[in-house]
Amino acid sequence: MKKHRCSWCEGDALYEAYHDKEWGVPVYDDATLFEFLILETFQAGLSWITILRKRENFRKAFDDFNYKKIATYKQDKIDALLQDAGIIRNKLKVNATVSNAQAFIKIQEEFGSFSNYIWGFVDGKPIKNNCKTLQDIPATTEISDILSKDLKKRGFKFVGSTVVYAHMQATGMVNDHVAECYRYEEV
Repeated sequence: MKKHRCSWCEGDALYEAYHDKEWGVPVYDDATLFEFLILETFQAGLSWITILRKRENFRKAFDDFNYKKIATYKQDKIDALLQDAGIIRNKLKVNATVSNAQAFIKIQEEFGSFSNYIWGFVDGKPIKNNCKTLQDIPATTEISDILSKDLKKRGFKFVGSTVVYAHMQATGMVNDHVAECYRYEEV
């Protein structure tokens, strides 16, 4: 019997694997939270499948998403990234990745971890929505609006409310699997 999935991922093996194994699973690990934050910022204005297909290229180009290393990137490394056809070569997004890594570290210093900071916006536990269809899933929420504003105040770039809400969904801060999806109860 075929498993019922959220319709957005159906028909592409990479998308289905991401949906089945990662999307909506609560993430408390700072390194993984940073990876998703960077991927989401590069996704702004593009489709998520485009980013997923380039994910391993991003991992290689950005030193396995090592935020401590990224925070120290100099102009020569940034110039090399802008020549890397395996990633999205957007100058503003590449530069934002470096400044976002620096802001990420400052949050860790203030809150003990980025996880402590970001999960504090949802009282440390996932919000479980009960969406019947894809159309019921919001693009932003009041919480993503507040979190977006706070991240921007702390120096983050490309973290509008839509990007932040996508990050919340990806990292399990909110369960937006449709109610009939087999993953809805699992995560």
